[in-house]
Amino acid sequence: MDGNGRWAKARNRPRSFGHQAGLNALRVTIEHCARLGVETLTVFAFSSENWNRPASEVSRLMELFLKALSKEVAELHRNGICIRFIGDISAFNAAIREKMTEAEALTRDNQQMVTNVAVNYGGRWDIIQAARQLAELAIDGGLQPGDIDEDRFASALALADSTDPDLFIRTGGEIRISNFLLWQSAYTEFYFTPVLWPDFDVETLNQAIVDYQGRERRFGKTSTQLQEPAHA
Repeated sequence: MDGNGRWAKARNRPRSFGHQAGLNALRVTIEHCARLGVETLTVFAFSSENWNRPASEVSRLMELFLKALSKEVAELHRNGICIRFIGDISAFNAAIREKMTEAEALTRDNQQMVTNVAVNYGGRWDIIQAARQLAELAIDGGLQPGDIDEDRFASALALADSTDPDLFIRTGGEIRISNFLLWQSAYTEFYFTPVLWPDFDVETLNQAIVDYQGRERRFGKTSTQLQEPAHA
């Protein structure tokens, strides 16, 4: 979800104004994805690299995050949205961590859609923490190196209980994934749009989905193989 700061700057407003507008865009996106029948939505809210931003901006982001946890979660719960947080949450203050725990507990049994919120998350961090988990199991004798395959490794990642993403949407005109879901996106379809995140709306989301629907997902196979009838 990129472009909040540039959106605010174009309007001669502080970056915090853009982050607030971005929160509104996120609300619209979650609601529309739920209506469309999307089973899982994962959003990159705050990366592990975002701590390097100016202290005043980080502080304001934390205030908005705490406010959103206090005000938005109840509405999402009423709409059957299950909320989960992925990332190293130990870096957040106690008040934010408590609100995260409460949000996950409140919405745990909701089945309309799962929304994963990546906070203090990085794809490299995800891979490293999974490797550490498996290494600790091996040291304790609970795992043999030969037992580690792609499925076993994936089971230690932050999205272990989710399928790999089908569609990756990046707003703001940048054409990179910025350390997000590096392992999980091996066969994900990418869609880049110049639209700044606060302007991301239902129409823009629909355009991304239509574009995705027109693609052929081969997963290493040829087009001819995909057209061949499955054998009984």
